[in-house]
Amino acid sequence: MSRPITLFTGQWADMPLEALAQKAKEWGFDGLELACWGDHFDVERALSEDGYAKGRRELLAKYGLGVWAISNHLVGQAVCDRVDERHKSILAPRIWGDGKPEKVQERAAEEMKNTARAAAKLGVKVVPGFTGSSIWPLLYSFPPVPGDWIDAGFRDFAERWNPILDVFDEAGVRFALEVHPTEIAFDISSAQRAVDAVGGREAFGFNYDPSHFGYQGVDYIGFIERFGDRIYHAHMKDVWWSDVPKASGVFGGHLDFGHRDRYWDFRSIGRGRIRFEEIVRALNRAGYEGPLSIEWEDIGMEREFGAREACEYLRAANFTPSQVAFDAAFAR
Repeated sequence: MSRPITLFTGQWADMPLEALAQKAKEWGFDGLELACWGDHFDVERALSEDGYAKGRRELLAKYGLGVWAISNHLVGQAVCDRVDERHKSILAPRIWGDGKPEKVQERAAEEMKNTARAAAKLGVKVVPGFTGSSIWPLLYSFPPVPGDWIDAGFRDFAERWNPILDVFDEAGVRFALEVHPTEIAFDISSAQRAVDAVGGREAFGFNYDPSHFGYQGVDYIGFIERFGDRIYHAHMKDVWWSDVPKASGVFGGHLDFGHRDRYWDFRSIGRGRIRFEEIVRALNRAGYEGPLSIEWEDIGMEREFGAREACEYLRAANFTPSQVAFDAAFAR
């Protein structure tokens, strides 16, 4: 099993794609997971311009890189969210439009359908992304939230995403939700409810990212064991959390990343507390053969140094499972 190691370009969207591709090859990556923002991948151009998708592949091939996924987290977030002024900063003007929440949600849903079509034109089979959530703001709230409000939130997710997933089915592409706070699924329990809400359909699965589980206290190996057949893509990102009480806890205390009083922070791979060897072993048992895509985030480290180091670390950890028992040589 030779899984490619890729770099998610979302945190590098300020850099032209060709410049990033050249650097990624020098750092040792096999390919890029293209974000649908910056100049990295444009869904509208992929569908309207002959040769655009082919040109993206050719640009990457120029530097010996492949592409296995395109990601559209920012637009997906607006499908189920309670849209407000914050979303304007992450959406293209044609999606934001007049800013009326329901219309923004409708345009975001159409863009996600088009993302599936654009992925098919590029020749990739998976689109990682976000769903947004109408009920995330109700988490740990007082007065207590009636259970039927939460049920309604999962119904809202299914009603908004099933028509999108129909287009994914038509295009032969799968959607991989990055299970993440602020999404309809943010741990194992909510992930199961999300799968159930859409009737277990195959088009809906997960982009596995252990960093969003570790500091919450969620079993990130158990997630692989539960949903191994629905892990359609994998982000490799590390996170650190404190062994001792801090001034802020899991909720972050309204403090910026990097603040000394935070209980947790994202770290470059190998410098946090995620056990990547156990993840690789679990992914091997699950039969996952897709890319391991580094989503590089570390507020305290220069990113180009970090990207190179992370690639080297993951390359060493990404071992192939054995096809024979180690003691088979002793058998008579």
